[in-house]
Amino acid sequence: MTKVKAISLLSGGLDSILATELVRRQGIEVIAFNVKTPFGIPKKDGKSEAEQAAEQLKVPLKVQSVDKEYIQMLRHPKHGYGKNINPCVDCKIFILKQAKKYAKEIGADFLFTGEVLGERPMSQHGAALKTIAKEAGLKGKLLRPLSAKLLAETEAEKKGLIDRSKLLSIQGRGRKPQFELAKEYGITVYPSPAGGCLLTCEEYAKKLRDIFEHKKRVSVADVALLRIGRHFRVGENKIIVGRNQAENRFLAANRAKSDYYFELPTIVGPTTLLQGPKTKMVIEKAAQLTAFYSDAKTAQAAVKYGKTCLEKTLTVKLPQRAEVDKLRVGNESKPTRGAATQ
Repeated sequence: MTKVKAISLLSGGLDSILATELVRRQGIEVIAFNVKTPFGIPKKDGKSEAEQAAEQLKVPLKVQSVDKEYIQMLRHPKHGYGKNINPCVDCKIFILKQAKKYAKEIGADFLFTGEVLGERPMSQHGAALKTIAKEAGLKGKLLRPLSAKLLAETEAEKKGLIDRSKLLSIQGRGRKPQFELAKEYGITVYPSPAGGCLLTCEEYAKKLRDIFEHKKRVSVADVALLRIGRHFRVGENKIIVGRNQAENRFLAANRAKSDYYFELPTIVGPTTLLQGPKTKMVIEKAAQLTAFYSDAKTAQAAVKYGKTCLEKTLTVKLPQRAEVDKLRVGNESKPTRGAATQ
């Protein structure tokens, strides 16, 4: 007989790890699938949680990047956002559609996820699970092994591709059954329940909402800059001020051709980017913010700026903290003088 082949939607979280191992223990060939978006939180060793999980489980992993398409979905999610700017239901539908295409390419017999009934209020209650499967074109075809006995029987179970009696009936937000199962399986490495997605972070969500409000076309490069520096809004202008040497280098290297950048010639301080129309007023604001976050000890400072090189110099008065706070996107935190040098 031909060995059964299944696609695991492997996020790298504990639930998806357990679901993968549970299915594999039935002798099924499992191929892990993960969609890489611009909003994952990078790990110290450079590997994503999905990559770490696949290595631990010793399963092959297909990673698919969908930056542009994902941003388009994120801007107008059919089912709305969660607490911040996380479109959990639409995200799952989006990822499942990608996985469905891949499953067809490699001739997989079915797909499964690590979703647990009732674990997450927005996307894992009964109605949401049905909606996700239906809109992904997988009604009756998507297996959730950890809660399978509480859900309708899928085609894979009806056809005998997998033994339903060996599947589980986990439900609710408590994770004790998962921890016990991990111990039974000898799985010791897995991330904390807190998500690895920037879209669930309040401060990041403020920055993303701001850019959606002010730009009709948001690029992958725009999104990448949201991770970097302190962000300020002056009308249609965005000003980004580096917080440390690594960010300063990133901003200088990744500025667009139309951006101005600012630095202090003789004082330790940040690199600043100015995006949008270059009026005299906003150039002065960008220079003031650059000076504010520097090691300047006087009331005034000279700031150099330009497009391709720092060819112009502007002497500005350092602003008061209250002025800076008013311009900051989301007012994430109180600024501190000299923070760029820490």
